[in-house]
Amino acid sequence: MSQIVCKNLVLGYEKHAVAEDINFTVNQGDYLCILGENGSGKSTLIKTLLGLTKPLSGEIQFGDKLSAKEIGYLPQQTLTQRDFPASVWEIVRSGCLNRIGFRPFYSAAEKEIAKENMELLGITSLARKCYRELSGGQQQRVLLARALCATRKMLLLDEPVAGLDPKATAEMYEVIYELNQKHGITIIMVSHDIMAAVPYASHVLHLSNKPLFFGTKDDYIKSPVGQIYAASAILHTPKKEAEEHE
Repeated sequence: MSQIVCKNLVLGYEKHAVAEDINFTVNQGDYLCILGENGSGKSTLIKTLLGLTKPLSGEIQFGDKLSAKEIGYLPQQTLTQRDFPASVWEIVRSGCLNRIGFRPFYSAAEKEIAKENMELLGITSLARKCYRELSGGQQQRVLLARALCATRKMLLLDEPVAGLDPKATAEMYEVIYELNQKHGITIIMVSHDIMAAVPYASHVLHLSNKPLFFGTKDDYIKSPVGQIYAASAILHTPKKEAEEHE
């Protein structure tokens, strides 16, 4: 079932277009990786999908009872945010803020949701730790758990491995892949790293001022743009996918 359908989108600011003729569909359970050079419109597309800005023209249709407010969002972190002086438990719980409305306290159900997501991400033992004291990989798991508190339908991840060391990067990719494959959560991931698109994604949207490609991973590999950008990534296979073929 289609969760997002984008038709003839033109993105930009103050009537200045940065990307146009954008057409793509995201179905429940897809893993879409959005690629493109700086200035290709990736960040603007993120803001548009989240309802933070409006397209200059075109439309976005939400289906499967999904709204922009039900997209769990993991943004890129700034250095200031990495030094945030709060506990892991406080940060994860804050993902439930859209649920509590004007209530001054979290409900038992909302606390249980936070606990379940911490367990899912393997960070239960870090609950009382200060966020600023964690490693980069641990911090990303905390923010991912927080995003899951907002929804279990769809996650929008903006460069989720930026600044991580190779080990933490590999682990984060596998965690995201498992959320998609095992738990059926739709993933939309923005990345500069082609290695994130070809091995893990089911679909690829490659942006320029006009889209260079939208389709399945396999078709991307065979396409002229995929032949250029994905050649070095074809040899890499997600660990869990490789194990299934043994």
